[in-house]
Amino acid sequence: MSAMRLARLTAKLQALIDCDEIPGAVALILRHGEEAHCDVLGSIDGQGTPMRRDALWRLGSMTKVVTSIAALILMEEGKLRLSDRIDQWLAELRGQRVLQKPNGSLEDVCAPIRPITVEDLLTHRAGFPSYALPQGPAARMAQSLMAGSSMRPDIGVDEWLGKLAEIPLIHQPGERMVMGFSSDVLAILIQRVAGLPFEQFLQERIFGPLGMSDTVFWADESRIGRLGPAYSINWLTGKKILQDPGPGGYFSRPPAHPSGGGGLVSTADDFARLGTMLLRMGRCEDGRILSRKTVELMTTDFLTAEQRAQPYFGYPYWRDRGFGLGVFITDNIAARGGPVSVGQYGWRGAFGTYWFNDPQEDLVAVLMLPVSWPAVIPQPLADFETLVYQAIDD
Repeated sequence: MSAMRLARLTAKLQALIDCDEIPGAVALILRHGEEAHCDVLGSIDGQGTPMRRDALWRLGSMTKVVTSIAALILMEEGKLRLSDRIDQWLAELRGQRVLQKPNGSLEDVCAPIRPITVEDLLTHRAGFPSYALPQGPAARMAQSLMAGSSMRPDIGVDEWLGKLAEIPLIHQPGERMVMGFSSDVLAILIQRVAGLPFEQFLQERIFGPLGMSDTVFWADESRIGRLGPAYSINWLTGKKILQDPGPGGYFSRPPAHPSGGGGLVSTADDFARLGTMLLRMGRCEDGRILSRKTVELMTTDFLTAEQRAQPYFGYPYWRDRGFGLGVFITDNIAARGGPVSVGQYGWRGAFGTYWFNDPQEDLVAVLMLPVSWPAVIPQPLADFETLVYQAIDD
């Protein structure tokens, strides 16, 4: 990769810092298994504390990638099938009804056409209501499950699942993709099938083998100084709003509910280790996390043409990509409108994080920001993608 062209990425991130859009950033690029570039810029806290390469970042929905990998590990052990109905382990969900209209009356319901399956959870097609869209009684009930923070429910796992069971599904299982609680339910399923706390399973089967020593559900006293504040951007005014402080915030204490949908914090280097494992088709230094065939399955588009045509948070997000078992997969470069590769895959997090792998280019890229732009069209993340690809020099 061209050092001169990679300097454009550094300059872009520094410009965001200079105009006070973000306090700081870490960007890490690996190519052919070697570090090609790393930016450590600005401040952790916006108050002058220098950014660190080992700064901690709220992964948001990038947690879903980890949860999906955990489920696939159990599938490889013969303990789960994609076709398995989940209510054989999650009895609380038996008897859930389906709304006739996604934002309609809670009394206007019908029976599901079939049970929710493991595949439905991995592809977010279970029918659980979204805490963001669509609006309506079910969505408002879903928001009540996220008291305090969207990524940190303040009640225990079993109580939380029982409350979710009281909310009707907003779509028939398998009917459409809705980004809501599927990964949180999947985490509970993993815990019950494995017979281990979810966080222990992740540590023993993923984080430990990969050396992801800083990927955890909360920043303890030894780590809290590396976790800065998180901000969101008001879509209408452009104003930056404090979403969660570092010390004293939601991620500075043990969670009542380790969320499989958005509860982890991590570092750029740790997540790059996860990305490298997938790029190596499941291999790690001490063996394998997943088989090559499972990674191929994970990075295969499961959405139907009709589902890809449906808006995602109001935008035509799927016009250039499909969705596999926890990751998007790019398959239409022209529709993307950027210099990417067919077969690129990855995911984004609500707090401003982004990761993608590119098998064609043997590339892993991780961007950690503390500011959440609109989830579907975040321009700084799109710029990061372009600036990574334009630096390829072979």
